[in-house]
Amino acid sequence: MGSVNKVILVGNLGRDAEVRYTPGGAAVAKFSLATTEVWNDKGGQRQERTEWHNIDLWGKQAENLSEYLQKGKQVFVEGRIQSRKVPRCRECDAFFPDRDFKQNAKEIMRCPKCGREAVPYVETRVDVRADRVTLLGSSGAGRPAGGYSRGADDHVGGHLPPAAPSEVSEPLTDDDIPF
Repeated sequence: MGSVNKVILVGNLGRDAEVRYTPGGAAVAKFSLATTEVWNDKGGQRQERTEWHNIDLWGKQAENLSEYLQKGKQVFVEGRIQSRKVPRCRECDAFFPDRDFKQNAKEIMRCPKCGREAVPYVETRVDVRADRVTLLGSSGAGRPAGGYSRGADDHVGGHLPPAAPSEVSEPLTDDDIPF
């Protein structure tokens, strides 16, 4: 039997996208995305939990969308989960650069943040490798942030998901349904 690794997220950027290029010239845009779940507990109190996701967007779409991927902007992300091992400093908990880390080595490394030398501990980091990113509403720019936007600058390099249904003021009758 096959397997599926598919992620769909709608949330707000926690920071502006940072674009870098690989030695081979491929663009990679990295940004964080916040998704918030809201519910009422047993006592009727509103509860909220925010999850933070690290997103990597590659190629032309990274180049085309990078200037629009700004903190607070609402986006639709479709992609897949990728996990990797990353070294962290035992003293200050900072990440070591990936390029300096050998997967199973017990070597002493100098921390880029605190400067101490130590054998780092390894943490598994889960990221989302985006296949498609679509800009939705904009924060504070006069347009609603909750719906799908069809503004000219809102889908550069991306695909638009289907339009969100508009609210109906009157209930539908059998005569309103075309089948």
